[in-house]
Amino acid sequence: MRHLNSFRRFDRNSSHRKSMFRNMATSFFMAERFETTVEKAKDLRPIVERLITVAGSDTLANRRYVLSILLSKSAVAKLFSDIAPRFKSRNGGYTRIVRTRVRPGDAAEMAVLELVEKKASAEGAAASESASSDAAGAKKAKKAKSSGTKAAGEKATKRASEKKAPAKKTAGRKVKDSEK
Repeated sequence: MRHLNSFRRFDRNSSHRKSMFRNMATSFFMAERFETTVEKAKDLRPIVERLITVAGSDTLANRRYVLSILLSKSAVAKLFSDIAPRFKSRNGGYTRIVRTRVRPGDAAEMAVLELVEKKASAEGAAASESASSDAAGAKKAKKAKSSGTKAAGEKATKRASEKKAPAKKTAGRKVKDSEK
């Protein structure tokens, strides 16, 4: 029995499990988003959040500590220069786990582990793009209204009334040609 054993073994020995999570953490920091099974995401989350917290203060000792866990210098550089400054004012909870699908091969439940705050430039661009598309749509509608002729307005109201007008019911009797 596995009473009071707090971590999942994933049917791997300790060195394989440690290297698996080091690989996953490195990939997570490079892509800022990672799809894996729900169980692995739940075990990876504390590792990733601890590294983000350590990277909050950029010292040589902290860089060496993070480099001892992560496998690439570029991931460490990205963590300290890009990711950690975004979460400077946050006291934890840097990641979220979103359940996505069931993997067809083995019916494992999959999830996405991602950072809570997206990149400011990507988020700002998306927001400005949606705002500009909304504004463009409003301008087109306003322009059509102001430049539309009476005939166009009448056609629009006629179409709307046709949609609302119910069909005549015959109450189960046959309709003669003269009644139509």
